[in-house]
This record gives sequence, C-alpha cells and structure tokens, in this order.
Amino acid sequence: MEKKGQVVLIEKRKWNPVSPKERRYKGIRIRKWGKWVAEIREPNKRSRIWLGSYKTAFAAACAYDTAAFYLRGSLARLNFPEQVLPDRNAVVSVGGDMSAAFIRQKAEEVGARVDAELRTESSIS
Repeated sequence: MEKKGQVVLIEKRKWNPVSPKERRYKGIRIRKWGKWVAEIREPNKRSRIWLGSYKTAFAAACAYDTAAFYLRGSLARLNFPEQVLPDRNAVVSVGGDMSAAFIRQKAEEVGARVDAELRTESSIS
C-alpha cells in the first residue's frame, strides 16, 4: 500500500507471551518454545557466558544473579539481592579472576536447584 513519495512502515509483531512481572528480570529471555534462558556479558569483553535454559523465569533469574555476583561482587545489580547470600561480603574470592566455566557451573547449579524446588512444590499442590 505504497503511494508515490510515501513509505508505509509495517511493524512486525514480536512473539512475546511474557507477563510484565516475568519480563522485569535482568539477564534472561524466553525462547519461542517456552524455555527461559540466562546469559551474562563478561566485564570488559564483548563475549557472553551462557548460563543455561530453565523451565521458569525465576530459576533463570537466580542463575543470572549467581553469575553476576561471582563476576562483580557486592557491586552487582541483582534481580533478588536478598537471596544471593545473607552477608554479601562473606565470600572472599567473589569478584576476582574466575573462569567463565566456573561461573557457568555455579549459575547452572543454582538454576537447576531452583527449578527442581519449584517442580516439587507444584507437584505437591
């Protein structure tokens, strides 16, 4: 539907079945088939660390928080600052020079544990 001298822009609607509550988490996104994935950018680099895919947005956000805390220490901007550690300064090695594999492993452990806990809670109800 183009007239001479005019350009008609048609917006392509993005597939986004996410509630506003779930959309607010940092470092996560949803795949078209419904899985939640988490990743984080490495400081001072263009690369990202893949943190895994999860059944819930909450589990993916927890995995992101874990990685952010290991990468940036107490300066990290977290989704759930109260849930990372009771004392955010308790871990001495946080924020130091850690490998991407170590951070990925820790984040996946937390995300998998949260997913498992949520699965058992929903099966009990």
